[in-house]
Amino acid sequence: MKKLKVGKILNTHGIKGELKIGSLTDYDERFEELQWTYIEGYEEKFYINKIKYRPKDIIISLEGYTNINEVEKFKGKYLLIDETQKRDLPDDTYYVTDIIGLDVYTVKDEYLGKVVDILQAGSNEVYVIKGETGKEIMIPSVKEFIPEISLKDGKVLVDPIEGMIE
Repeated sequence: MKKLKVGKILNTHGIKGELKIGSLTDYDERFEELQWTYIEGYEEKFYINKIKYRPKDIIISLEGYTNINEVEKFKGKYLLIDETQKRDLPDDTYYVTDIIGLDVYTVKDEYLGKVVDILQAGSNEVYVIKGETGKEIMIPSVKEFIPEISLKDGKVLVDPIEGMIE
């Protein structure tokens, strides 16, 4: 089953086994909805005990972990959820993991390549598309340039302005 990244363990916090998390979601309170999570590289479920929100990060403690020495090994790993824990998103909103790998075509049906990454750039995201030649194209994720995304068809339609894909 595919797992989705919801946070990155930045460091330990204090000596009682708490972890400092960098959120990878648009909605930090998302962690309240989770009873458990996975940690990258481990198969078992980790049950969330407590959550504290801070301006730049989130502090969590996990059931059964009460000492800094027990959680040191988790530093730098991702917190993951499985697809059954995904939230339903509003229309025209997608998970990054659903977009990466989609084929990209212009509105004139010219194949450009695949979405290989999505960058956070200010107020909107930028889709990174890699063509068959290895050349990367960057297109801002706004309706004007990306009029249609079809997960069912596995493709993204783009309407680039002159000079955007040269």
